[in-house]
Amino acid sequence: MFEKGLLAGKRVLITGGGSGLGAAMGRRFLDLGAEIAICGRRLALLEQTAAEMRQATGGKVAVYRCDVRDGADVDAMMEAAFREAPLDVLVNNAAATFIAQTEQLSFRAADAILAPTLHGAMYCTLAAGKRWIEGARKGVVLSILSTSTITGRAFTVPSAMAKSAVLAMTKSLAVEWGPKSVRLVAIAPGAFPTAGATGQLRPGGRDPSWSARNPLGRAGEHSELANLASFLISDAAAYINGEMVVVDGGAHLRTSGAEDLLQWTNAQWDELRASRKG
Repeated sequence: MFEKGLLAGKRVLITGGGSGLGAAMGRRFLDLGAEIAICGRRLALLEQTAAEMRQATGGKVAVYRCDVRDGADVDAMMEAAFREAPLDVLVNNAAATFIAQTEQLSFRAADAILAPTLHGAMYCTLAAGKRWIEGARKGVVLSILSTSTITGRAFTVPSAMAKSAVLAMTKSLAVEWGPKSVRLVAIAPGAFPTAGATGQLRPGGRDPSWSARNPLGRAGEHSELANLASFLISDAAAYINGEMVVVDGGAHLRTSGAEDLLQWTNAQWDELRASRKG
């Protein structure tokens, strides 16, 4: 359904692009003609992913080691990226979360989620937006959020707070920066299993019946999210601004996705906390 050159001529930076949904989006963007840059904290993983992408697609992939929790680090990365060639698109994908009883969270644990998910997205958006506006260039910011922005979500409260704040940023800057040719959009994915997220959110594995509770009876495919992202950052979506698109099979219309955790015993929570200390 997509033209082969849909993203030709666009340079896209994906935070947290070394694995999971970030890498899936990167591969699809390359297929559609974009040049991409991926960033994250683990340089070896980034370089391995970039090499695989280049081999599979023949596309151009740049790598930047960056801790998005550090504003100075983000600004240095953006300076290097724009020096090589101006970016056209920023994808705020880097985030952190884990399940916990909220009253048991330490301030440090809460900050471990807020720092990459909220502060990282804000730092990257400001650093890219400043350069687009100063250079009178068009730009697009796509933020990967979650349906907790609609329903809330028990046991992942810092993540729900951070994602909701990034949605507020998306809507606010859509108005402020729209006249300056910078467009902001977001995606709220449902269940798109990745090794990292599954390990943090469902350490013992999901209840086998969970998929039956989704109106479509299944989890999402990474390609489905990557296709939606490709459309939203393309010129075909040039009149979509300030909106969040949900892609979850309709699951949020039935549940926030955390109700099963209400049945956990104190012993199960104690076991989970002990496993993280080990």
